[in-house]
Amino acid sequence: MTESKDWTRLLARVRACKACELPLGPRPILSASPTARLLITSQAPGRRAHEAGRTFADASGDRLRDWLGLPPELFYDSTRVAIIPMGMCYPGTQEGGGDLLPQARCSETWHGPLLSFLSQVRLTLLVGRLAQVHYLPDPRGSMSEAVAHWRDYLPTHLPLPHPSWRTLGWARRNPWFEAELLPELRVRIAEILK
Repeated sequence: MTESKDWTRLLARVRACKACELPLGPRPILSASPTARLLITSQAPGRRAHEAGRTFADASGDRLRDWLGLPPELFYDSTRVAIIPMGMCYPGTQEGGGDLLPQARCSETWHGPLLSFLSQVRLTLLVGRLAQVHYLPDPRGSMSEAVAHWRDYLPTHLPLPHPSWRTLGWARRNPWFEAELLPELRVRIAEILK
């Protein structure tokens, strides 16, 4: 019971965090429970996720759910799937378009305490370069190289590209991603979450 109270207190602290000054204000967004068996660590919520108060509430979320073979009700079931971004608040837009990178303060402050409760996690998906550099022991030279060597990081980690529209061209140039990686990933996820 104490662990449950500690987890609830920690989540309340994370969600109340106002450490960073951000264009739309702080609004930490994550979805997690100590019973989760799959962990998704991504970059940061986008504007739509910020507005919805829910991670991956946009087309990139649709693409990611398709990659994983997960319907929304399972993807957002925090008792089975934890989603903890590197930055938990929308960081704003950079000049010329695209979202800014999240500040490192968020992951440095909150990931350790949050992950200490997630002892049931059997696979961590590292979505995007930021998560890969932070968590892979040997993140290779680029996102493409890390993802191309995905088998090297199993069974505990699997690097993925960010599921933005920009990835469509990347996937066409790397047909092994859809032909080899995604089928294997779906099988592993189905096994983990059954």
